[in-house]
Amino acid sequence: MGTINPENSIFHDDTLVDKDLPLREDIRLLGRMLGDTLREQEGETAFELVESIRQTAIRFHRDQDPQARQELDKLLNGLSNRNIIPVVRAFSYFSLLSNIAEDVHHNRRRRAHLCAHSPLQAGSVTLALDRILKNSDGIAALTEFFGKAVVSPVLTAHPTEVQRRSILDCQLTIERLLKERARTQLTPNELRHNEEDIRATIQILWQTRMLRPSRLSVYDEIENGLAYYSYTFLTEIPYVYAKIEDFLERKVSGNAPRVTSFLRIGSWIGGDRDGNPFVTHDVMQRAVERQFSVVMDFYLDEVRRIGRSMSITERLVQVSEEVRKLAEAAPDIPNRSDEPYRRIFLSFAARLVATCHRLGYQVMPHDPVASAEPYASSSEFLRDLDVIIASLKQHKSHWIARGALRDLRRAVDVFGFHLAPLDMRQHSKIHEQVVAELYELDTGGKDYLQMSEAERIRWLLAQIQQPRNMRSAYDTCSEIVQSELQILQSAAEVHRKFGSAAMPNYIISMTTGIVNVLEVALMLQEVGLLQTGDNPELSLNIIPLFETITDLRSCGAIMDQLFALPYYRRMLVSRGNVQEVMLGYSDSNKDGGFITSNWEIYKAEIDLTRVFAKHGVELRLFHGRGGTVGRGGGPSYQSILAQPPGSVNGQIRVTEQGEVISSKYAEPEIGRRNLETLVAATMEATLLTHDSIGANADRYYQAMEALSSASFSAYRDLVYETPGFKEFFLESTPIREMAGLHIGSRPPSRKNSDSIEDLRAIPWVFSWSLSRMMLPGWYGFGHAVEAFVKEGDSNGQGLELLQEMYQQWPLMQTLLSNIDMVLAKTDMGIASRYAELVSDIALREKIFGHINEEWERSRKWLLAVTGHAELLEDNPTLARGIRNRMPYIDPLNHLQVELIRRYRSGEEGEDVKPSIHLTINGVTAGLRNSG
Repeated sequence: MGTINPENSIFHDDTLVDKDLPLREDIRLLGRMLGDTLREQEGETAFELVESIRQTAIRFHRDQDPQARQELDKLLNGLSNRNIIPVVRAFSYFSLLSNIAEDVHHNRRRRAHLCAHSPLQAGSVTLALDRILKNSDGIAALTEFFGKAVVSPVLTAHPTEVQRRSILDCQLTIERLLKERARTQLTPNELRHNEEDIRATIQILWQTRMLRPSRLSVYDEIENGLAYYSYTFLTEIPYVYAKIEDFLERKVSGNAPRVTSFLRIGSWIGGDRDGNPFVTHDVMQRAVERQFSVVMDFYLDEVRRIGRSMSITERLVQVSEEVRKLAEAAPDIPNRSDEPYRRIFLSFAARLVATCHRLGYQVMPHDPVASAEPYASSSEFLRDLDVIIASLKQHKSHWIARGALRDLRRAVDVFGFHLAPLDMRQHSKIHEQVVAELYELDTGGKDYLQMSEAERIRWLLAQIQQPRNMRSAYDTCSEIVQSELQILQSAAEVHRKFGSAAMPNYIISMTTGIVNVLEVALMLQEVGLLQTGDNPELSLNIIPLFETITDLRSCGAIMDQLFALPYYRRMLVSRGNVQEVMLGYSDSNKDGGFITSNWEIYKAEIDLTRVFAKHGVELRLFHGRGGTVGRGGGPSYQSILAQPPGSVNGQIRVTEQGEVISSKYAEPEIGRRNLETLVAATMEATLLTHDSIGANADRYYQAMEALSSASFSAYRDLVYETPGFKEFFLESTPIREMAGLHIGSRPPSRKNSDSIEDLRAIPWVFSWSLSRMMLPGWYGFGHAVEAFVKEGDSNGQGLELLQEMYQQWPLMQTLLSNIDMVLAKTDMGIASRYAELVSDIALREKIFGHINEEWERSRKWLLAVTGHAELLEDNPTLARGIRNRMPYIDPLNHLQVELIRRYRSGEEGEDVKPSIHLTINGVTAGLRNSG
């Protein structure tokens, strides 16, 4: 920033080694450019004010200096609302630019390592393959893995992504320009142009509105989600497959297993109705149609691009008979009669255009080709591409067959004509209401809700085993019943137009028993998605979602009861004898705290693995993880390896939510690395032994049970049993002020209520993150460990056992690593300022005192168990990122507290609210995983 003395700057840190010098230089460069923009646009006074706040906030963060606190209060209290806005924007963009530099540096260090050392890095798919192939049965194991594997990140539209697409595009432009400086030897003139382009982009950022003027619609969320296919998925997923194939060819030439298309992106955006009344049948139809148009545009661009390069003449090569037939059917183009491939690719484009028109997407043909027959399905297009590839190989044009053409062929196999499978989701209580009305119609007015569960099950089983035709009576049903059945009728239409792969899953939120599954089966039968008979045909997967602690504890028994139904087992045959189960991390965490949530999910997986093995059913787990540790987030690689033995089994789906989607997948190289990590972890968890606890399992499980019990009690005592805790939460976090922040289409609560029970897990965690307490990610841990150690001191099974568990057990390592990360991001000094917003002083001191004591206790025992001297000792990359980011995030928190104080006191009325929203935006973008 300008002429700041480097000795006092955040950029001056003698502890950093030389390898981080490029990072510091990039941060200085971007900071200087933003500082210049601030001077140009707002004046020297604004620049000096921003720098004074930053320096004072650093002193407060580092030393908890009371004088720094007083100076900070004086600076902030003296700002008018008008003067605050450029200050908030400055710190928000400083934080954003620091994150960009961090990402570029991370990629740079990874590339440097690949060039200087072996490409077999931890978390890379090549290292996973290399380890597997060292086993005597490695090839056979991989063949079996590829035969059934499913690895699927699923994008959701949960409302913690505050960043506008316009700002994300600027971010990607700056990343590209920084990479250009790092990878290319620029001439002085090129370097000057590069810097001018960065400055221009920063000026655009400064003059771009940070906040949306209105709440996102579901249509907006659909478009935002589709952007990541253009940014990353359409090109980088084929790259990952090619990397796997090439490695296997080098290692086991001539004996490499066939790599099926097991890695696919899923989506909930436009299909998730749970608590979102704005997801209608029209919206869902629109989501599928937009997915179709995006993938067809990509295919058309690639076909035209590849076709232009295919100038291969029959005068020099002998093409296959199949290619000759395709060429004969293609249009005869002047001066191209001897170039069969080019003519065929023009035909491909014409057929794709015709396919678009057949399915309602009016795309303009760019090629001088007459109308053509549309493709009936993507498999027809795939067969045509296979004919081309086989012919190229026949006349020894292997490199041509391996390039862009191989990537296109893989893309068609992965994305089809639907781009991504769109899941449907709805709450079990809605299904109950629908079925209750159908029952009333069917029985002449009897009350379904008065029946016992056993009676409901008997009636539902009888109904789904015989044909039903109640559609004529729907007009007399309530609006909600008509809406739900209309949704399912739209799903049936999607299957007819785009194939069953376009919409293969139906998820039941808050599943509490088998009756919830049978109710959905009945609804599917109503619209023809379940065909009855001796060999029933189920057109999509019915997936129970277990979310609360109670439901996690009973999920094994529920699935055991479900599989005991012969007719349901026959329904599963039509789904390949695979049953997917979803486990919810968010609500279980809000219900019972971090330790208990994770332990109950782990036990549920063990129980489910046992039950599925007993019945001979293939288990596929779907992990409903959020972005933060408080909602099941954290590094994917370690989390997957920490799953119980046998629970992954080559098949896993994982939600990707909120701002985590942009941080993982907006930049292609980072996106590719994250996809590769997910694949590598799934391979290793399936084919290599990672859970080494063996005979210690009983001891470790008993210890975890004790920790979970104590943690659960501490968490529940605070959140649900402490008088006044709801008021403390509502006043010490920005939960109420978030209401006007237009970051998602879904309401924050399931009911019109401010109770913690009714609040969704996302705003619950989001609010604690903004106040820097981050309570859901750690509270109860310190209490649990302290109680366990005291209890175990007498028999030597206290701290020593926990240290042993940390050294030996992946689950313990993952849990403590995630707590380590959360504690490092908390700031109890800043949190104390939020606590001061609580008007009841006695309540504030009591509850914040408990929270602060537990934070100190948790930090103490975390370091004792891990043996570390400080937080993030074994994660220097994250420690560096936090060190670089916090000088810009901290002032935003301080500003937010001051603005909330003014707003709640009525000093400046509604005028101050946009400024609060700006600070929420800035803190969220800086923290990167806040919800």
